[in-house]
Amino acid sequence: MATKVRGVKGATTTGGTSVEDVLTATAELLQVLVDENGIEQDDIASVQFTTSPDLVAEFPAVAARERFDWNDVPLMCGHEMARPGALTRCIRILILWNTEQTQSEVRHAYLNGAAKLRPDLSTANT
Repeated sequence: MATKVRGVKGATTTGGTSVEDVLTATAELLQVLVDENGIEQDDIASVQFTTSPDLVAEFPAVAARERFDWNDVPLMCGHEMARPGALTRCIRILILWNTEQTQSEVRHAYLNGAAKLRPDLSTANT
């Protein structure tokens, strides 16, 4: 089977808005995504992180660099739309991963309050 780029999605919510809240929640979600899929750093094409507009204390990518040593992986952060009624204190991650797995074999994770976003895709909450 040929290697393809697959998207691995996940989201979580934080207990607060501090630097440590952002870093801890991001690291927890990254660990679940890596463990559930057997992701090796060298196979990651890039990672995009977004936060709800209320999370401004730290960039989630810092967790990937400091806690996973992903210094050679292209990382990018941004904010989700400030839509009324949207989930607050939310971090989303999209890992673009070079793999031989099919898209249906990819495991996504939605943790804490973010579980309600896509329970149909999450295996981490069962």
